[in-house]
Amino acid sequence: MTQSGQQLGNLPTRTTTLVGRHSELAQLARLCRRSRLVTLTGVGGVGKTRLALGTALHQQPGFTGGVWWVELSGVREGALVAHAIAEALPLADQTTRPMIDVVAEYLADRDVLLVLDTCEHLTDACAMAAEVLLRAAPGLRILATSRRRLGLMVEEAFTVDPLPVPRRDDDTADSAAVTLLAQRAADAVPGFTVSAANAAHVAHLCRLLDGLPLAIELAAARLAETPVAELAGRLADRFEVLHTADGTAEADPPWHRALRTAIGWSHELCTPAERLLWARLSVFAGSFDTEAAVAVCSDEHLPQEHIPRILGALMDNSLATWQPTSDGTERFRMLDTLREYGAYWLSELGEEEQLRRRHLAYYRAFARRADAAWLGPGQVALQNRATDEHDNLRTALEFALVRPEGHNALELSGNLWFFWHACGFDKEGQHYLRRALAADSEPSPERLKALWAEALVLVTLGDPREAGARAPEMAATAARFGDVEGAERARSIEALSAVMCGDAVRAVPLAQGVLDRHRCDPLVHPPLAAALVRAQAHIMEGRVDEAVVLLDHMRADCDRHGEQWLRAYGDFMCARAELARGRPATALAHARASWVVKRRLRDRLGMAMALDVLAAAAAADGRARDTAHLLGLAQQLWDTLGHPQIGVTEWTAARDSCEQQARRALGDDAYATAFRDGHRADQDEADPLTPSSV
Repeated sequence: MTQSGQQLGNLPTRTTTLVGRHSELAQLARLCRRSRLVTLTGVGGVGKTRLALGTALHQQPGFTGGVWWVELSGVREGALVAHAIAEALPLADQTTRPMIDVVAEYLADRDVLLVLDTCEHLTDACAMAAEVLLRAAPGLRILATSRRRLGLMVEEAFTVDPLPVPRRDDDTADSAAVTLLAQRAADAVPGFTVSAANAAHVAHLCRLLDGLPLAIELAAARLAETPVAELAGRLADRFEVLHTADGTAEADPPWHRALRTAIGWSHELCTPAERLLWARLSVFAGSFDTEAAVAVCSDEHLPQEHIPRILGALMDNSLATWQPTSDGTERFRMLDTLREYGAYWLSELGEEEQLRRRHLAYYRAFARRADAAWLGPGQVALQNRATDEHDNLRTALEFALVRPEGHNALELSGNLWFFWHACGFDKEGQHYLRRALAADSEPSPERLKALWAEALVLVTLGDPREAGARAPEMAATAARFGDVEGAERARSIEALSAVMCGDAVRAVPLAQGVLDRHRCDPLVHPPLAAALVRAQAHIMEGRVDEAVVLLDHMRADCDRHGEQWLRAYGDFMCARAELARGRPATALAHARASWVVKRRLRDRLGMAMALDVLAAAAAADGRARDTAHLLGLAQQLWDTLGHPQIGVTEWTAARDSCEQQARRALGDDAYATAFRDGHRADQDEADPLTPSSV
């Protein structure tokens, strides 16, 4: 991913201007030069995230390895901090090594700035990750935001203060707090300006709010319905009530009082329905869409047809914000401070357990629908949706794992097999599947599905023998419950394990057993996987024509149902077969078809495999420079996957062979130049088959 031309990184788009922070940006630039870990601390709502983003944008040109934003607000488990960092980089490691070790190795020789945003609920885990990574990677710098320090010796803490406020009512010209209020007020009331008529009230309002950016923005949103003089008066009254009625008011710093007052006052100004929706929306992690809000939050008190209008009212008052997405769908989120306030009221209403169960039920249903639809025409949309819901899926799984009915965790983690296995989250899938299987050891169809999902993940992570060890329990459970598809899953895992371990003789009858029992209508995973396994085994045995016939049938089945993900693996295998037949031009066409689909699906493993076979086809076609370039482009992906050719001996040998062929044709220096050009190319823009002059 790139920003600002060829600058590497994934920094979020800045949706509003950074007001009044020029001095802080300069100070942070100096701190970042002298310290490898800088933590922006301060009260919620003071603007730590925006200041970190501004700092990261200024620092970006100085980091050749990129500036990478790690959003931690939706991560609730410390063990997943390293996974969140890997996802941001992006690393889709396909090994069984601990993720923190993978990230450390990847960063070891890179000049990178990591921004860890919202660390306060994971300070121990963030501190541990930072310590490991800083020790392993001399070129790494970390910028963190947290309400409290991480507590490391190397850490420099930078306290983010509220914006300066006017000392006098007529002193508004140079006040950053006034500038922010005026800008946000103009968003709510087009044409709003600070004038002689309202300057005193604006200055008074900013002082009441102690220059706290979130409090100012909440107040500005109310100017659409309340004049500034009345707004200042109401807030002054609330401060007086807080001062006399709250025994902790004197002990609180003024910024805490300002934030509590602004949020509490915004809460009071909401209608009862708006307050209830605010509380209920707090169960979502990260972002959510209207469908999810309706399903989880509606009842007789909040009719589903009213939810979109009420959500719009929360947005109008800056209590929820629109979240941009890659595919243009509408999603929303709440700032952590506002979500926490909503969660407090949800608990006070006695609804927390009920809403968390409804949240879990919604995402269980989502996973069931996605599982059923995955092998069909909507894979790109499903992948986008599941990725957008990643934080909510984690939250639902965590809730399911701490409840006695562990089968919910088994069902959810098993039905998410496609997300773990096809969308590049195998290591996280292993994390959740292992915990779900440990939480409920009773035989059940849900456990069988989770065992199958874990086996798929283990194959991708390079441990096919351990994957095959799951098959006996799967088969026994399938027999106990009369689960025909479950029995096919068990056999397909046995076959897959055998072929990935190089045992073609054992793999062929196992795969054929699945194919004999099931034809691909409806389209399900086991027979498609069995066809790929048998084709790979036949290629290993030299029975290439049989493999091609089998793959033609398999790809036709996929085409009838609009399935692309497994179909592209069929093209990959066809390319291997055509190479074995001595037909490099046909192999190139199949390999390119596989690569095009895998790039569309953002399947980095599939892309790397396709590029490897493209390189082999180019080598067989005498295109040495293209071969070297393609191997470099593939290596860029394998660097993030951690397990070249996922351990398949035949594929590794083929890759080494075409490298040696290209080196002989080009010479070491020319080979290194072409390889380096491929390794540096942008995967999103690369065309791996641009004809060379060779």
